[in-house]
Amino acid sequence: MSTLYITEQRSTLRKTDERLVVTLEKDVLIDVPIIKIDQIVIVGNVTVTAPTVAELMERKINICFLSQYGNYLGRYEAPDSRNGLLRIAQHKIYQDPKARVEVAKRIINGKINNQITFLARQHRASPHKKLSEAIQSIKKTKKGLNRVETLDEIRGYEGNAAAIYFQVFPEILKNDFGFAKRIRRPPTDPVNALLGLGYTLLTHNIQSALAIVGLDPYIGFLHGDRYGRASLALDLVEEFRTIIVDSVVISMINNNMITEKDFDIDLGVCSLKDSVKKRVLPKI
Repeated sequence: MSTLYITEQRSTLRKTDERLVVTLEKDVLIDVPIIKIDQIVIVGNVTVTAPTVAELMERKINICFLSQYGNYLGRYEAPDSRNGLLRIAQHKIYQDPKARVEVAKRIINGKINNQITFLARQHRASPHKKLSEAIQSIKKTKKGLNRVETLDEIRGYEGNAAAIYFQVFPEILKNDFGFAKRIRRPPTDPVNALLGLGYTLLTHNIQSALAIVGLDPYIGFLHGDRYGRASLALDLVEEFRTIIVDSVVISMINNNMITEKDFDIDLGVCSLKDSVKKRVLPKI
């Protein structure tokens, strides 16, 4: 999927013939053929003209809006797939308590397996007692997960594995940037800011994929029901957090691709500087 990221504040996105053009006053910042773009991510104060939105929806190119701090705001989405039979099958699983628990259990099993594999890889590269202990603890959690029968139990085991996993993050990072634990909103340090931004983009990508195949993103199996929440997208994000986001964030920090100078802290909220987002977003 080819994603166009627009981070320049007060810029404007418009369609010109068969191209997408981003301008700031009289300067052209981006000029790319529409045919090369699958989706667009807009960060902060960017204007999109109405004819451009219409053209993008016609071509089934979704637009995701993030705040200047990287928080998800909303999206323009092309019409859903007309595969009603697929959605009926999805709803049947949702309404069957045992089937729903089984799907949720498989999702978290996948997530925990990826956490174990990731930590084992880090341990082989740089052996550390805390990593070895964390791997064994998470493996024990996985064994317990296979015996549970309710969604609340699954969430409990998932939370326990995640807590162990993030406790050893400082051992993996060459520079922990003040990271002590996973903090979602608001992020208070660079590591949490990068993780949160990465998870937001991953959720947007998965929601787009669900729309393409025709599944209902609002009917999930693990995450609870809430009006407006894309529960299925959030479900599927769980399995891919480690291999898609965490590994990239660790690599960027350990290879000095990003430093503390690339972040701003305003009223305790840590976020990437505008000048850095254009460089970092495509890598996440």
